[in-house]
Amino acid sequence: MRSAVHYLPILTTVVAAWFAAAIFRRHREKGGTHLLWWGFGMICYGAGTTTEALTTLLGWEAPVFRLWYITGALLGGAPLAQGTAYLLLSRRVANRLALAVGAVVLTAAVCVLLSPIRLELVEPHRLSGRVFEWQWVRLFSPFINLYAVTLLIGGAIFSAVRYWRRGDEPRRAVGNALIAAGSILPGIGGSFTRFGHVEVLYVTELIGLIVVYAGYRMMITAAPGGIPLSSGGAGAPLPLRRSVRA
Repeated sequence: MRSAVHYLPILTTVVAAWFAAAIFRRHREKGGTHLLWWGFGMICYGAGTTTEALTTLLGWEAPVFRLWYITGALLGGAPLAQGTAYLLLSRRVANRLALAVGAVVLTAAVCVLLSPIRLELVEPHRLSGRVFEWQWVRLFSPFINLYAVTLLIGGAIFSAVRYWRRGDEPRRAVGNALIAAGSILPGIGGSFTRFGHVEVLYVTELIGLIVVYAGYRMMITAAPGGIPLSSGGAGAPLPLRRSVRA
């Protein structure tokens, strides 16, 4: 039975679309490959919550479910982490990581699209990877998740500590700390989907996104004079979306 919580992804989709637009506007103003990746990652975030909203409104459909899994378990954190790679690492290293992770995501996505579905396990308004006939498909996500956690959350924590030690950019330190906290929340909620509690994910997706946006705003409105946002070490990684869900 649907509850008010099941409609939260509709609001989250709107917030994600607005956030993505803000990131792309900043890219037009400042440039930076990392902003393009973050904007793409936010689009994936919104695409995932759109599939959740459609499932609530229209019921379970196989194409929507497969798109949910691809945008969530496979693409939820990877593009955002890749943006951080371009911010904190050399371009050559970031390019190589993009190729490697892209190959894994593409292979996993093909498997997700080809796997038969166990229809007897489908719940009308709930999404869960347990309905895959090929359960080994879900083993791709831990590798992608590790990459996302290391760069996305790790990058935010690294930047927060760096600014804290500098002592002259407290807003950037707090902003990165908020981004790290907000990035963790959807991952925590995603772990509950393994036990059938997708509603927890819906709540943490929205709260995490709001917390990340608060941190992002603190980063871009910080007092001038410190390291620019587009240079190494000033990272503002964006949210890790239900990465441990799969």
